[in-house]
Amino acid sequence: MVKLIYLVIDGAADRIQDAPTSLELAKTPGLDKLAKLSIGGLMYTIGPGIAPESDSAVLSILGYDPHTYYTGRGPLEALGVGIRIKENYEVAFRANFATIDPSDLRIIDRRVKRSLTSKEALELAKALDNLDLGKYDGYARVIATIGHRAVVIIGSKSHKLSDMVENTDPAYMKRGKISVSVKRYKPYIVMPKPLDNSNEAKITAELVSIFTKKSIEILDNHPINVERLKKGLLKANAILLRDAGNTLPKVKPINELFKMKFGAIAEMPVEVGIARLLGMKVIERPPLSNKKEDYRIRLSETLKLLSEVDVVYVHLKGPDEPAHDGNQEEKVKAIELIDKYFVQPLIKNIDLTNVCILVTSDHATPPKIKTHTDDPVPFILAWRKIKPDGIQRFTEIECKEKGSLGIIEHGHELLPKIFRILHRD
Repeated sequence: MVKLIYLVIDGAADRIQDAPTSLELAKTPGLDKLAKLSIGGLMYTIGPGIAPESDSAVLSILGYDPHTYYTGRGPLEALGVGIRIKENYEVAFRANFATIDPSDLRIIDRRVKRSLTSKEALELAKALDNLDLGKYDGYARVIATIGHRAVVIIGSKSHKLSDMVENTDPAYMKRGKISVSVKRYKPYIVMPKPLDNSNEAKITAELVSIFTKKSIEILDNHPINVERLKKGLLKANAILLRDAGNTLPKVKPINELFKMKFGAIAEMPVEVGIARLLGMKVIERPPLSNKKEDYRIRLSETLKLLSEVDVVYVHLKGPDEPAHDGNQEEKVKAIELIDKYFVQPLIKNIDLTNVCILVTSDHATPPKIKTHTDDPVPFILAWRKIKPDGIQRFTEIECKEKGSLGIIEHGHELLPKIFRILHRD
């Protein structure tokens, strides 16, 4: 049976109307070689009109309809750091350390200009962890993950809680269980309102507001931030919460769903959490600043894992971060680094007769917009046993105009379609 490497390049896609896109500008001989052997098309990773976060998009492109299974990013992030929340009595959130003006809660930078080190974040998180919220037997757990990112769990020892509360991060708005990015928003911390009339939601919203205020008081004069200020760096003096969830999705394990063994190489907690949830064999690999070494290690682990499973899911973060910063030049460089140090060596180390490669993105992050959009992303399936479409490069317009698989309306339809093609041939 043919094996599959499923490569997801985070946020690599742009909007077609912004041509030349980052994929068009990037020099990618490895991806070009795969494209020329491929069939392909475009895909809405969740659906038209939905600008997804990575978690719901990844769940979708792995074959699970997020409208059915998704329960919020927070529990997946928590699972990624090894914590299973107490359902009904704890609500988990994805969190960012941020820079604010404490006098009016105006957000100066949602990510502390990406300058916060993981070591600094760990110390700041320790100052907030196990915080007594002083009402409803409430408490907070705070676990730093990578850079400015964290997981926050709001809990109560005696009161049931609900995830039906607003985000305190105004850049994301809840649409049901799914959070979507907001293109234009007022840059102020939101003191959340309950999203339904339940007592559980009202209590949770109040506890979140208490935590938000207490955390600002603690963080603003924390020694880490005092030192950062002396160095001319932004303080990480607030923590923004989004994507509440109080239960993990109830899903059929992916090995059972597709009757194949899956493995994953993951760097971010949410991807680790999803892989664990779905029952994949997971290799955790936190990112290294030296991308040549980082991708060398990921490639080695991909090839090793490929000998043990049928499908290896590889998620590479690179292009998304500079795209959020509006830096297309750096986004292009990030794509080129992935091509040079991961894709090209990968092609040299596999036989594309017995192994096929599926390449796509989890969402578009156009630098001109600086956030995720609902634009469809390109995908290609490279395999020597199929007749190529004539796609010359892995770009949005090439996959749109030449891809025989057309436009896939929902990301969860991709893998079933790909496996039908592989098993047919």
